Amino acid sequence: MIDEHLDGTAAALSRVGKTVSRYGLVVVLAWIGIGKFVKMESRVLIQDSPLMSWMYNFLSFDALAAALGTMEIVAAVLLAVHPLWPRLASLGSFLAIVLFLGTISFLFTTPGVVAMFANGVPVLSAQPGQFLLKDLVLLGVSFTTLAESLKNS
Repeated sequence: MIDEHLDGTAAALSRVGKTVSRYGLVVVLAWIGIGKFVKMESRVLIQDSPLMSWMYNFLSFDALAAALGTMEIVAAVLLAVHPLWPRLASLGSFLAIVLFLGTISFLFTTPGVVAMFANGVPVLSAQPGQFLLKDLVLLGVSFTTLAESLKNS
């Protein structure tokens, strides 16, 4: 009896966790994407990245910010349609994975990520270090939403 109750509670918590993870990711992607149209924070990160700085040969700072912002908003919308179109949502998850892999790469290329060392341990700066570090968790959530969407399509 207790085991059945715990199983039911665990299943309910899992559903809540999946929903909060998916739509939390939607909010984060959409908000950051919209932010690319009203302020330019990505330039500082991209200009030192060997993986992405070459794009400035073809696009202005504003155009690249708008392109990235658009991709983030598209990923958010695609993730949000999961209940109706899980296959489309899987594309949103895949796009989010690509975006987060790009931003995680900035941890290794952006000056100022490490503020100092304490007993040999790097201490991340608030900006950009801690800002970028959260993308490791968001990358994991993106893989989870991709798996869920593929399973339901």
